[in-house]
Amino acid sequence: MATVIDIQGYVKSVYGFVPKTCWIADVKESCGISVKPAPNRISLIKRENPCPPNKRKAIENALRHFKMM
Repeated sequence: MATVIDIQGYVKSVYGFVPKTCWIADVKESCGISVKPAPNRISLIKRENPCPPNKRKAIENALRHFKMM
């Protein structure tokens, strides 16, 4: 299983931006991949910074690249 750093590195090399960890967690959760709650997360019900729609496809492709989905 790839780490957040692996996913960030892949997205940066292929798409030219570094996704925030909260964006990666949001995409993982929407794809049914279990994530641990972050210790600094404000609300367990709602995400403060959900992944922007224009960045979602790049993160999903990274998850496919690492065979996580």
